[in-house]
Amino acid sequence: IFSHLANVGDAKSLVIHPASTTHFRVPSEQLAASGIAEGTMRLSIGLEDVDDLIEDLARGLKAALKGA
Repeated sequence: IFSHLANVGDAKSLVIHPASTTHFRVPSEQLAASGIAEGTMRLSIGLEDVDDLIEDLARGLKAALKGA
């Protein structure tokens, strides 16, 4: 359900990695001072069914843990 896009403000749920997308030109010291770590992910929640979103996030996090 979640799209990997840097376009916030959509009616669809999005997930982005700020350090490599919206903030890729910001020095790491400034990112840290702003509370953005290398592993920070930004979620923008859209209008989809909440249970579907939770299931999608759980599936994605489980897959990410397997890859770690």
